Amino acid sequence: MNVHFIAIGGSAMHNLAISLTLKGYNVSGSDDEIFEPAAGRLKKYCIFPDSIGWNSNRITKNIDAVILGMHARVDNPELIKAKELGLKIYSYPEFIHDQSKLKKRVVIGGSHGKTTITSMILHVLDACNLPCDYMVGAQLEGFEVMTKLTDDASCIIIEGDEYLTSPLDRRPKFHVYKPDIGLISGISWDHVNVFPTFENYVEQFQIFADMIPLEGAFIYCNEDLHCLNIASKTKTKHKIPYELPEYRIENGKYYVLLHDKEYPLQVFGKHNLLNVNAACQVCACLGIGNDEFFTAIQSFKGASKRLERVYEDAEKAMYKDFAHSPSKLKATINAVKEKYPHRQLVACVELHTFSSLTGEFLKQYAHTMDEADVAIVYFNPHAIALKKLPLITEDIVFGAFADKKLNVFQDSKKLKEYLSSIVWKNKNLLMMSSGNFDGMKFEDLF
Repeated sequence: MNVHFIAIGGSAMHNLAISLTLKGYNVSGSDDEIFEPAAGRLKKYCIFPDSIGWNSNRITKNIDAVILGMHARVDNPELIKAKELGLKIYSYPEFIHDQSKLKKRVVIGGSHGKTTITSMILHVLDACNLPCDYMVGAQLEGFEVMTKLTDDASCIIIEGDEYLTSPLDRRPKFHVYKPDIGLISGISWDHVNVFPTFENYVEQFQIFADMIPLEGAFIYCNEDLHCLNIASKTKTKHKIPYELPEYRIENGKYYVLLHDKEYPLQVFGKHNLLNVNAACQVCACLGIGNDEFFTAIQSFKGASKRLERVYEDAEKAMYKDFAHSPSKLKATINAVKEKYPHRQLVACVELHTFSSLTGEFLKQYAHTMDEADVAIVYFNPHAIALKKLPLITEDIVFGAFADKKLNVFQDSKKLKEYLSSIVWKNKNLLMMSSGNFDGMKFEDLF
């Protein structure tokens, strides 16, 4: 099968391209820019484009399927040529669904925790030798690719993003997957460029839950009022709530207490304990018992950029996290404070997403960094210009976060100088962003 990827350099797209290459497909692709690690990984599998940029000559009648990435525009010359030739054009989610039509589809949704919960499930299934296909949004230790599609696996575990499917398809991705087992970890407003009101945003999760067949299963966090409301409306027979498990902390290590047994974890924070219980419920639906699950989850070290430890010694530690939305900031900060109650926390967030750089939405961040001893917000005016948003000012950020101790930076060099000047004895550093702080090397800060 000959498959061409338009916008092959994306995180999910290049992983799917590699997965299909490993499956024996003939893969080609194009993009107007490809960064690391995608570039190096595509070169490793000999599917890096012969030149950067779009070229309609790449599109021929011999192509069996075109997979369109979200990064491509509707006027893309390769897309136009594919339409003219009448080729089969898939969005990324459509292709995943097409390849898994005969499998049990487990879709993990929610405003937060999707990647971690999906990663936990995959870790346990792998440890229990239960084969599955998957699509997850982070690189996992022990897994070569973030996407796997086979002919043999009876189920597929999918991280279900609520963002748009493609430039041609305005449906949220997780609607396209059509879950047999669906999970919602919690709901807090995001993607204001697509869902202008919170009510409209919540509606997408109700639609997702209502897609689960009567004999399927809906798993949800019963500590989230919006999840409870959705559960009360959906008609699925099997509704499975989960909550924070009983646990204790000793010397910064977390232990889950279950049936007179203790299971030590390598992840930490109440939000991760909720994620563990969510993953446990999914695995139970797939035939894995509690003891089997908690025995396997002990070796799970976390997903990439999700409270990922960069450095630690006897006096200090540094973590990086994907947190960027208000609820994620608060949960991540609280997790580090709970793990290290006797150390000061320097917490730094980069405003990088469309929502976080929108003046009106910024008000959602009020008091989210209150628990940090030193709170820092960084944003790059150039990023705002690229997104064609009205400029925000330091005063707007100060007002939005409602934190008198807040430090605001617009220059990454000055931010790095400030962080490097701190005496780090008995202090921890938490760097949070869906971006990369303009390429700042965290390892140079200590």
